[in-house]
Amino acid sequence: MTMPRVLIVAGSDSGGGAGIQADIKTVTMLGGHAMTAITAVTAQNTLGVQGIAALSPAIVRQQMASVATDLGVDAVKIGMLGGAAIAAAVADELANGAYAVPIVLDPVMVATSGATLADAATIAAFARLARMSTLVTPNLPELAALAGRDALAAADVAPAARDYAAAIGAPVLVKGGHAAGDIVVDRLIGPDGTIAEWADPRIDTRHSHGTGCTLASAIADGLARGMVLTDAIARARLFVRIALREAPGLGHGHGPMGHARVRLDVPGDATPNQVTLPAVDHAASLVFYRALGLTAIVDSGGRYARFQSEGGATLSIEAAHEAEGVRVYLEVADLDGAVAKARAAGIAVDDPVARRWGWREARLADPAGNALCLYSAGEHRRFPPWRLPCPA
Repeated sequence: MTMPRVLIVAGSDSGGGAGIQADIKTVTMLGGHAMTAITAVTAQNTLGVQGIAALSPAIVRQQMASVATDLGVDAVKIGMLGGAAIAAAVADELANGAYAVPIVLDPVMVATSGATLADAATIAAFARLARMSTLVTPNLPELAALAGRDALAAADVAPAARDYAAAIGAPVLVKGGHAAGDIVVDRLIGPDGTIAEWADPRIDTRHSHGTGCTLASAIADGLARGMVLTDAIARARLFVRIALREAPGLGHGHGPMGHARVRLDVPGDATPNQVTLPAVDHAASLVFYRALGLTAIVDSGGRYARFQSEGGATLSIEAAHEAEGVRVYLEVADLDGAVAKARAAGIAVDDPVARRWGWREARLADPAGNALCLYSAGEHRRFPPWRLPCPA
């Protein structure tokens, strides 16, 4: 298919953790083409924002028009706007008929460090943009501001999101990272209530700068590809979670995530990224594959081990008396859909089975009898709960 083209309207982050820099990394790692209309330049690092210089509304709009009239646009992501006048200019440009594409609005108001990135007039200007959007992605403090409240009690979040969704005519993805608890719950809410909900264990890290920008850009990339909204959100959430786990630990404050280390973790079509081989001598095989440069990420009782390559692919060894021979694994985002598609093509595939190690698998063989497995694993391929600690 044609590479999806995502136009990102947002501010620049000199530290590279959020803003345009995070947006470009995200779309690029997902295989799309990122284009930009920069609204403001910031001087910032992991400790905070030291300065902001907004661009003129005219040049912001000109950047958008230049991209749209030449390269074309499949989706738009809007982030930090830099002022009410810029917000109005962006809305005017989107209203001219050249942008009949999905629009994802991330109503950026406060940086992870606590710096204010939108004044009251800019927040008020979000209303017009929100009514043009396919999705709005506020965190809990942003939802409160959009609802005209200082804060929202837990019981008030869903009603506030329903009312806001009804007012703008678009669903709202309420991000739950600011809520207390070990489980982070994100909810897609429309005028009639919750459409979908995702819950995952909180990843304990201070290197979370740019999560909102990254999520919104990943959703925009998915919508640009024609994915349905819920699938685009699920894929984007997985991208964010892997990037959080892969944060490089830079800076002395809220550091950037590891966008560049999200390798083969967000598959679209079937992706071969895991092979299991029988082993007759577990210890010797461990030494062998480590010597080749692979990193052991699982080692279970002399029976099983999994290795990871620098590129993100994994390889496992299993005791020969338990192994079923060599098996190649092809990861898919939608296992049930992939099985149905294969069967429609006349391929015999076993029914999907949930495994105790957190994967869902459906086994099959190619015409030569080679053992294959379609599977979905999410974070569990490279980050199972029993993953070995990173080597010092």
